[in-house]
Amino acid sequence: MSTVVKTRIIKIGNSQGIRIPKILLDQTSLGKEVELELQQDQIVVRSAYRARHNWEDQFKAMAERGDDRLLDGDVPIPTVWPTVSDEEEWEW
Repeated sequence: MSTVVKTRIIKIGNSQGIRIPKILLDQTSLGKEVELELQQDQIVVRSAYRARHNWEDQFKAMAERGDDRLLDGDVPIPTVWPTVSDEEEWEW
């Protein structure tokens, strides 16, 4: 069941805005920044957080801890053609 709450559009300087009630914010993962997207007659509000945000820093921290090793071991698995006919069909 979805939560529906009425609110008003208010004047904020030269712009207008809405206050998002705590009951809705507690049910989302919205951060300090959001993205707004217009879809037909709706404004969609979603977190501006990116799925890979801060990965580079996390990878560096893992390397410093020595926690960036391959989980499958140190021996790479060679790539091979599944059948001989596949290899024969290609022109090299």
